[in-house]
Amino acid sequence: DVQLQASGGGLVQAGGSLRLSCAASGFPFDRYTIGWFRQAPGKEREGVSCISSGSSSTYYADSVKGRFTRSSDNAKNTAYLQMNSLKPEDTAVYYCAAARPNPWIDGSSCPMWEYDFWGQGTLVTVSS
Repeated sequence: DVQLQASGGGLVQAGGSLRLSCAASGFPFDRYTIGWFRQAPGKEREGVSCISSGSSSTYYADSVKGRFTRSSDNAKNTAYLQMNSLKPEDTAVYYCAAARPNPWIDGSSCPMWEYDFWGQGTLVTVSS
């Protein structure tokens, strides 16, 4: 079974940091691309960071650029999202998603409809 397990969310004060993890199983992790998304209360889901299938280009939403950094460990089948200088407006449920090699995921945006598998989300709450 394909599984994506996002974890690492929690309550943090503004200015603090969190690292989210996305543990994958049931598919060849190193052949898929992982996207990070979030959905704030009352808002639509939005892309946070996506990477092209060849890992040559990475997209970060303007709102997180310079503060969030993505990485992955293929040996652990796990992707990470390091979130620094958190702001109250970063409060959201964060999701990871996986996509097969796909030319529409080119690192210039986060086309969420192109992702094949989704995790269940982890809640990040940033207090002011």
